[in-house]
Amino acid sequence: MTRIIIDTDPGIDDAAAILLALASPELSVEALTTVYGNGSAPQCTANAFRILHSAGRLDIPVYRGAGKPLLRAHNPAFATHIHGSDALGDTGLPPPPARQCPLGEGHAALEIIRRVMAAPGEITLLALGRLTNVALALALEPRLAQALAQVVVMGGAVTVPGNVTPVATANLHEDPEAAAMVYASGAPIVQVGLDVCNQVTISQAQLDRIGRAESDAARLLVAATPCLQASYVQRGLLSAGEGARYNDLPAVAYAVDPGLFQVEELYVAIETGSELCRGQTVADRRGVTGHAPNARVCLGVDASRLSELFTERLAG
Repeated sequence: MTRIIIDTDPGIDDAAAILLALASPELSVEALTTVYGNGSAPQCTANAFRILHSAGRLDIPVYRGAGKPLLRAHNPAFATHIHGSDALGDTGLPPPPARQCPLGEGHAALEIIRRVMAAPGEITLLALGRLTNVALALALEPRLAQALAQVVVMGGAVTVPGNVTPVATANLHEDPEAAAMVYASGAPIVQVGLDVCNQVTISQAQLDRIGRAESDAARLLVAATPCLQASYVQRGLLSAGEGARYNDLPAVAYAVDPGLFQVEELYVAIETGSELCRGQTVADRRGVTGHAPNARVCLGVDASRLSELFTERLAG
């Protein structure tokens, strides 16, 4: 069983990913750490509790982390046009009773350090949001890079366009300095970016199967998903009735079954100096830089197996 910490900014696609992790016997979810992104850090933290409550897993501790980028002074851009004003599809779900949701003491970055350094080589960090918490943790404890089993990063685009600029994805674009620190840290990185996320669609028939499940977790996901679907249809990324794409889902699926993916070991740098290309994952696929690979980059995926795995576990 793989021990994991999920660093997350819930987020509808985060909800789908977290629910898959909780439904997967291959994984032991030991904590959620939250970061700004799809909403503010307080909003994303409240959503983390909503998701855990829906799955009956309020025993998993939650720690709040960064509320803005590491170095940049601008206020963070929240993805309300995709995830709604509450970052969870404007479902209006009430939070669980406060007494059931005690926030973990201390900053998320400190908790990542504490847990990983207590079990070197045993914990995988699933980074589903901006990499600010991860960069902070590595800055405070550089030995963390060697103590992590791996860091699975949801973000990046090597062979496809970005989703917030022609070359960059949201998680890396919004805090490129943090991403650059993580990629340069020496930690074992797995990049699960749009190269594979764009290939994985949960069909409407599969969503209907999940909707027939008698569980609060399935009900939460089904209630939140139409907001995400509408955004994808409006932007021409999916057709009406085609289904849903949860971009964080493949990152968790990698932790469940790496055999679903085709990967290349590449040297990847994060662009920080150019506003035009800010946050781009610059991958050396021809070895021209002379740098040794620092990331396993997912470039292919068995999308049908992944979507069916997700459906079976959420419907069950």
